[in-house]
Amino acid sequence: MATEGGGKEMNEIKTQFTTREGLYKLLPHSEYSRPNRVPFNSQGSNPVRVSFVNLNDQSGNGDRLCFNVGRELYFYIYKGVRKAADLSKPIDKRIYKGTQPTCHDFNHLTATAESVSLLVGFSAGQVQLIDPIKKETSKLFNEEMASSWRA
Repeated sequence: MATEGGGKEMNEIKTQFTTREGLYKLLPHSEYSRPNRVPFNSQGSNPVRVSFVNLNDQSGNGDRLCFNVGRELYFYIYKGVRKAADLSKPIDKRIYKGTQPTCHDFNHLTATAESVSLLVGFSAGQVQLIDPIKKETSKLFNEEMASSWRA
């Protein structure tokens, strides 16, 4: 390798560089494979909520993570802060058309490795009970109330 000035070799690995087309950056896998983002809207940005549950399964990966981005709800295996979740492979992903999730929480008392109850609240007043492991929708509450809000 050619030397410059002080006789030091230029073995430095670049993590970003700029060209006339734009800025190129080396991204970690978790950042590169993240779900599609909702464009930022400074008027009324969509808050992201995160819920955790431990299922006490035998594999040692008992932690699960649920988060929402805009109208999308994702459910993943959580391996801790040192290992990024593979965001290209969610256990369950739901996209809502008429309304968006604003809050959610797991029932920690009934959670098992085969089933977990997740209660999701929506912007129009509905509350939905789902099981992201079995990929089932159990009940939708306040549906009639939400339709009167839209009228």
